[in-house]
Amino acid sequence: MKRVALMLVALISIAGAGSLSAQGTRIGIGGGLLMPLGDYKNADKMGFLVGADATMWLQGAPVGIRIEGDFSQTSHKNGVGGHTTLYGGLAELVYAFGPRVSPVRPYILGGVGYMHGKVEVTGFGSASESKAVFGAGGGLAFKMGTGGTRFFVEARWQSFQTSPSLKMIPIRAGFRF
Repeated sequence: MKRVALMLVALISIAGAGSLSAQGTRIGIGGGLLMPLGDYKNADKMGFLVGADATMWLQGAPVGIRIEGDFSQTSHKNGVGGHTTLYGGLAELVYAFGPRVSPVRPYILGGVGYMHGKVEVTGFGSASESKAVFGAGGGLAFKMGTGGTRFFVEARWQSFQTSPSLKMIPIRAGFRF
């Protein structure tokens, strides 16, 4: 975990170095679907997620640093009662394509973070674990009117580093102000 924290500090320091300064911060809120993959998909159904983020855009560059927090839950399959709950946060680099004034602006993102997972099985109790999480993906931001509000839709691939790792695709939509 110390290595992940050091990499995160280095990444943020490098991204903010030089003559780049904050161009603006956007706050986002949203929700959507969590699609389990691999072994996680064999055990759990599709679930829901909610989250919030803050992106600091760097002046003169289409690059931003995002801090994000998410909560999600999936239910077990095959008649097994209970659910899996995941919550945590990521620090990500965001790269947006096209000018800031574009009505539709595609972007890519990737980063690292820390997540807590808890699996509850009815009649058998629960187990939990906190580990690193890695993710990468992309999205579209749609400008709404003449103000700065944008509607966004994004998806990413994530890997929660438990044993075995849980892989998933969170799909989130919402608004950034």
